[in-house]
Amino acid sequence: MKKAALHNLGCKVNAYETEAMQQLLEKAGYEIVPFTEKADVYVINTCSVTNIADRKSRQMIHKAKKENPDSIVVAAGCYVQTSPEEAGVDEAIDIILGNDKKNQLVRLIEEYQQKKDGELLVEIGDINDRGERFENMYLERTAEHTRAFLKVQDGCNQFCSYCIIPYARGRVRSRMADDVVAEVQRLAANGYQEVVLTGIHLSSYGVDHGDNLLHLIELVHQVEGIERIRLGSLEPGIITENFVKRLSELKKVCPHFHLSLQSGCDETLKRMNRKYDTARYEEGCRLIRSYYEHPAITTDVIVGFPGETEEEFARTKAFLEKIHFYEMHIFKYSKRKGTVAAGMEHQVTDQVKTARSNELLTLAKKMSAEFREYYRGKQMEVLLEEELMLDGECYYTGYTREYVKVAVRAQGNMENQFYTGVEGEDVLLVNL
Repeated sequence: MKKAALHNLGCKVNAYETEAMQQLLEKAGYEIVPFTEKADVYVINTCSVTNIADRKSRQMIHKAKKENPDSIVVAAGCYVQTSPEEAGVDEAIDIILGNDKKNQLVRLIEEYQQKKDGELLVEIGDINDRGERFENMYLERTAEHTRAFLKVQDGCNQFCSYCIIPYARGRVRSRMADDVVAEVQRLAANGYQEVVLTGIHLSSYGVDHGDNLLHLIELVHQVEGIERIRLGSLEPGIITENFVKRLSELKKVCPHFHLSLQSGCDETLKRMNRKYDTARYEEGCRLIRSYYEHPAITTDVIVGFPGETEEEFARTKAFLEKIHFYEMHIFKYSKRKGTVAAGMEHQVTDQVKTARSNELLTLAKKMSAEFREYYRGKQMEVLLEEELMLDGECYYTGYTREYVKVAVRAQGNMENQFYTGVEGEDVLLVNL
């Protein structure tokens, strides 16, 4: 039996596509082995969100070819989509697979095997010339045993000044709702109780074919066997009173919202070409909190964006404290060739970016601890996922609806089971 190994870099959408490609290979008769082992085929699903991501993608491609010089190395995804010329002269790559061709993986491997000259095989389309076609890929299971991620949307029309993704993923394309529901039903039949709807720009779901994200969520909510629905990253513009009110009436939807921010300073947001200001963002958070008792609101923040002064950074920090997030993902701005921001004046030094990042990481840790403190002594419902040894005792860990990690003393095999208990008695907060 031929062996294949896969490696994923980047976002949850990439992770979904990597798992879907793995299942395509399995159905074609391949044995899947760890990426560190010798394989006949290596698939690297690359990322290109930063120059560092490009470099990591190249490193993994070369690592694969070094592991087995006679293997077929498939470089797929955003790096090869945005840098086809560079990838095309890399002797470690045998097949270049664009973002719109990943569902053709097995066919292209077979086609390459039939070739006798070993010439590079390139299958990369024009991602901006596909109309409204969504490239369907399917999952029947995921690497996680209780939670399944579903890609329901691809592409982005926003063109933030720091971001290469619209060039790597193309314009917005949405998966048809009935196709999403069918996959959710298959996952539910295989025992999954929680699904996460994700996309490159999830808030844009349906704009290309007259649907919308709220309608999709309502359809998924009707699937029997699914007990929890989580949402990927949302844009502030989608958070209206009608959206939040109707969402709060869907009891399977978890009160856990990742609301993209990037900066708490209006001047910086303008340079980023974000489509909102801090007042609009704050109103969205107010709406969420008016319909949910203690919702988890998380976000992304970029520090050291070109032109960010000490005063602008101070405004961002003050805004973050005002909103008081559960979790924040802090990123140091990384210049990305091909974006508007790469050519902006007043680039911030690495030393300043590191100092600002450390300052916000300290704030993030403090706010997260304060958010979790709310649950002291309270009853909590958790979907248990995996075993963990604590002080010589066996526990199962999992997450509450707000995505707070907790542990429960093991009572037999508790994987993929719901458990309700009181914090401090039979439920313990983890990493507080």
